[in-house]
Amino acid sequence: MKKYFRITTMAYLILLGSTLGAGLLAGVVVAPVIFHTENYLGSALLSHYQEGLIMTEVFVRLSYLVTTTVIAVVLYEGYKYKKFERDTITQIATFFVIATGLMFGHYYVPDIVNMQLAGEKMTQSVAFINTHKGSELNFKIFSLALLVLMVRNMQKACK
Repeated sequence: MKKYFRITTMAYLILLGSTLGAGLLAGVVVAPVIFHTENYLGSALLSHYQEGLIMTEVFVRLSYLVTTTVIAVVLYEGYKYKKFERDTITQIATFFVIATGLMFGHYYVPDIVNMQLAGEKMTQSVAFINTHKGSELNFKIFSLALLVLMVRNMQKACK
């Protein structure tokens, strides 16, 4: 049983790291390239709205990974909690991963998609701008909590 749980822990850590890496890649690498296509294509072939539509599709697909990770966190950390293998830092990080992950995938992404479906004018509104800023802050909190959870679980696994 211990060997099985070590394999599960390793798979869990890989999933956490992969999700963190995918989120960082989307925000730090993909977004700046997509929103500055004129630098790479020589002229502005896409409008800012069209670039936003492409970037939204990236985040829609990322939300599937985030939701899968949230489910894994609930199952893994729930099991550890039930076995009394818990600490305050892990519990707080778990709460933030679950809360912000669900908000990202089931509130912010659908809301942004719906606003984009309303047209380009809607994406220039104060509501859209505030929703977008909120989603960025939410994802930063998610990423930080994911990093903390990953580090804590690595520390526990190495004992």
